[in-house]
Amino acid sequence: MNTLGIYDYVVFLVYFLIVALYGWTVYRKKQAQKENSKDFFLAKDSLTWWAIGASLIASNISAEQFIGMSGSGFTMGLAIASYEWLAAATLIIVAIFFIPVYIKNKIYTMPQFLGQRYNSTVAMIMAIFWLLLYVVVNLTSILYLGALAINSISGINITACMYVLSVFAVIITLGGMKVIGYTDVIQVFFLILGGLATTYLALELVSTHFGTTGVFNGLSLIKEKAVDHFQMIFHKEDANYMDLPGLSVLIGGMWIVNLNYWGCNQYITQRALGADLKTARSGLLFAAFLKLLMPVIVVLPGIAAYVLYKEGYGDFQKAMLKDGSLNADSAYPVLLNLLPQGLKGLSFAALTAAIVASLAGKANSIATIFTLDVYKKVINKDADENKQVIVGRITVIVAMVLAIIIAPQLGIDKKGGFQFIQEYTGFVSPGIFAMFLLGFFWKRTTSNAALFATIGGFILSVVFKALPLFANLEWLSPYGFSKLVEQKNGAMLYEIPFIDRMGFVFAICVIAMFIISKLENRNGINPKGLEVDRSMFKTNQSFAIGSLIVGGIIVALYSLFW
Repeated sequence: MNTLGIYDYVVFLVYFLIVALYGWTVYRKKQAQKENSKDFFLAKDSLTWWAIGASLIASNISAEQFIGMSGSGFTMGLAIASYEWLAAATLIIVAIFFIPVYIKNKIYTMPQFLGQRYNSTVAMIMAIFWLLLYVVVNLTSILYLGALAINSISGINITACMYVLSVFAVIITLGGMKVIGYTDVIQVFFLILGGLATTYLALELVSTHFGTTGVFNGLSLIKEKAVDHFQMIFHKEDANYMDLPGLSVLIGGMWIVNLNYWGCNQYITQRALGADLKTARSGLLFAAFLKLLMPVIVVLPGIAAYVLYKEGYGDFQKAMLKDGSLNADSAYPVLLNLLPQGLKGLSFAALTAAIVASLAGKANSIATIFTLDVYKKVINKDADENKQVIVGRITVIVAMVLAIIIAPQLGIDKKGGFQFIQEYTGFVSPGIFAMFLLGFFWKRTTSNAALFATIGGFILSVVFKALPLFANLEWLSPYGFSKLVEQKNGAMLYEIPFIDRMGFVFAICVIAMFIISKLENRNGINPKGLEVDRSMFKTNQSFAIGSLIVGGIIVALYSLFW
């Protein structure tokens, strides 16, 4: 039943009061000191390693993970956990190789990096691009999908949900990055506790349905009843190959997805840019450990829902339908509606925590880029610290109002879940990552090469997407790079999996950037390099041990569920 009981509201109120009061306490302590723009946008030297790690996860996990990834768990199983487990490995790589470059060169925003490494044209183009992407796509998606998710388990009007989520997020965001970072610790606590409660219920329902009790019996049963849902690497014949194309997940485009998201994304890296290197690395390592846990919360419930659906448990099959057809993204809300009072309120709080934390993080990133990279550099170059903070706060409110207005017009709920978001983000990821990677580690990379990667990478992604309409790609099939797919009009075409498309586009961008840079170097153009030396990439013993443990767990998981 998609309503909340009195005990659910009590639990949710406790969650809200804890977050609000803790956030207010942090804010009041911060106000005792003189606030500047670095404090507001980056919480300069204020966040501890555990606050950075928790904030990274709270900002990353939102409705698309809880709803979309559980839906993917329902349809394809544990393989979708690759996004989480490889993200853990990616966080280690970012901590070792990316963060030292940012901190050493005093980089606070991604456009600043591009301006410092290339030129102001590249920086401004990408600043405008990121602002549009964050407001029109990311902020609206988080807000609308979050409102839909809350509506599905509470019955509260979607528009009302959007207003409440926005106000809650704005209150947190106006306090600055320090308030966001420390309240995210509370958000992650509720996110994990409520998420584990839902997983517990799902596994208990499975074990009870088959006449036993206990979570571990439920886990054994879903492994037995859904054997095909416990493989990490798909063969070409598998129906899900187009989403996760075999070994490309381990050695191909999946790394571009993760390295671009975790290493070249203002929304994410901002949490670590205000800290010293040791603290930032420890925070990223903590986030990597939390990432290993995420599939238990967002994937296992989807697999359990699949077993319950297949077994015809109660009204499960009817509840999973939308407009008369199966809707995999209904899996998580349907499970939440089966929770008893109080426990449902806890899971409701977990979902709300994930959404609000993501909204707050995204709004802060929008404010940071607009204020530091557009307003300060173009509109008012003489703006003092106080003025920048005021502009940042106004930007937060304006961005959220725009998201409320735009979100209902985009038809976000009709475009699918987690996999859709990943594919269409992939249109820009390869070029951006190529531009950052060569900018980091090859001093001869030129600004025109970076512009090619930015614009040309997007065009190439579109071309590869449309290529099956104009060319027969059957010749790629023996190598696993294409598969025969039925189109909406019934036609059969060989398509390239989107993860492989990203790999091809990235490779072309790197080669083209190399050639362009070589030609321009020959013509006397001297690019601006960053300060980079080998000593920056050395790590301390505790970080090295922690990284080896994360790597060992990932290898063990893939070996177990290959």
